[in-house]
Amino acid sequence: MKKISGIEPIIAVVILVAITLVIAIGVIGWLMGWWGGMGQVESLVIHPDSKLYDDGRVVLHVENKGSAAAVIYKVEILGAGSADINPAKTLSPGAEATIEATVQNAQLVPGATYVVRVYTKAGNAYPITLRAEA
Repeated sequence: MKKISGIEPIIAVVILVAITLVIAIGVIGWLMGWWGGMGQVESLVIHPDSKLYDDGRVVLHVENKGSAAAVIYKVEILGAGSADINPAKTLSPGAEATIEATVQNAQLVPGATYVVRVYTKAGNAYPITLRAEA
């Protein structure tokens, strides 16, 4: 009878530990942004000097504090509708801009507060609460 043997258990453990370390280093490098553009994120700040008017007009002061460009394509007033930004506005890292949009047929009550959301192509939504002005 011929005896068939596999690898020694100690060698199997060493191989498994080595594979685990390689995967862990790869995941940590991806999360920390060591591998080029991976790990870069947008981070928008909508400043409180932004304005909302009762006719649905929105004027937002936006800053990108992240490490990747942000592409803003839509503004929404919750409960009143949304407006596409056409063409989409691209904010480089560290850049500030004024975004203007008008939500058609929006009838907002002056003095009431509304949540306004800014949407980016990366799939993020950035909210701010604003008081409607006449």
